[in-house]
Amino acid sequence: MFEVILAVAIVTLAVGGLGLGLVLGRGPVLTTCSAAANRPEGRCADCPLRRRVGDGGRR
Repeated sequence: MFEVILAVAIVTLAVGGLGLGLVLGRGPVLTTCSAAANRPEGRCADCPLRRRVGDGGRR
Protein backbone atom coordinates (compact mmCIF):
# COMPACT_ATOMS: atom_id res chain seq x y z
CA MET A 1 0.00 0.00 0.00
CA PHE A 2 2.88 2.35 0.77
CA GLU A 3 4.30 1.85 -2.73
CA VAL A 4 1.01 2.95 -4.32
CA ILE A 5 0.90 6.11 -2.20
CA LEU A 6 4.54 6.84 -3.04
CA ALA A 7 3.92 6.32 -6.77
CA VAL A 8 0.89 8.64 -6.72
CA ALA A 9 2.92 11.27 -4.86
CA ILE A 10 5.76 11.10 -7.38
CA VAL A 11 3.43 11.36 -10.37
CA THR A 12 1.59 14.25 -8.74
CA LEU A 13 4.85 16.11 -8.13
CA ALA A 14 5.97 15.52 -11.73
CA VAL A 15 2.69 16.74 -13.20
CA GLY A 16 2.67 19.70 -10.83
CA GLY A 17 6.19 20.64 -11.86
CA LEU A 18 5.33 20.47 -15.56
CA GLY A 19 2.22 22.56 -14.97
CA LEU A 20 4.10 25.12 -12.91
CA GLY A 21 6.69 25.48 -15.66
CA LEU A 22 3.93 26.07 -18.18
CA VAL A 23 2.25 28.68 -15.97
CA LEU A 24 5.53 30.51 -15.39
CA GLY A 25 6.11 30.92 -19.13
CA ARG A 26 8.60 28.20 -19.99
CA GLY A 27 6.45 27.03 -22.90
CA PRO A 28 4.87 23.66 -23.56
CA VAL A 29 6.68 20.46 -22.80
CA LEU A 30 8.72 19.24 -25.78
CA THR A 31 8.66 15.68 -27.00
CA THR A 32 11.86 13.97 -28.03
CA CYS A 33 11.33 14.70 -31.70
CA SER A 34 10.35 18.34 -31.23
CA ALA A 35 13.29 18.97 -28.93
CA ALA A 36 15.67 17.37 -31.44
CA ALA A 37 14.41 19.74 -34.16
CA ASN A 38 16.13 22.61 -32.31
CA ARG A 39 19.52 20.90 -32.35
CA PRO A 40 22.14 22.13 -34.85
CA GLU A 41 22.33 18.74 -36.57
CA GLY A 42 18.55 18.52 -36.88
CA ARG A 43 16.32 15.57 -36.15
CA CYS A 44 17.49 12.01 -35.69
CA ALA A 45 18.11 10.01 -38.85
CA ASP A 46 15.30 7.54 -38.06
CA CYS A 47 12.75 10.19 -36.96
CA PRO A 48 9.45 9.74 -38.82
CA LEU A 49 8.96 13.52 -38.83
CA ARG A 50 12.30 14.24 -40.51
CA ARG A 51 11.94 15.84 -43.89
CA ARG A 52 13.51 14.01 -46.77
CA VAL A 53 15.79 15.88 -49.15
CA GLY A 54 14.00 16.63 -52.39
CA ASP A 55 10.42 16.05 -51.24
CA GLY A 56 9.50 19.72 -51.52
CA GLY A 57 9.11 20.16 -47.77
CA ARG A 58 6.24 17.65 -47.56
CA ARG A 59 6.23 14.99 -44.89
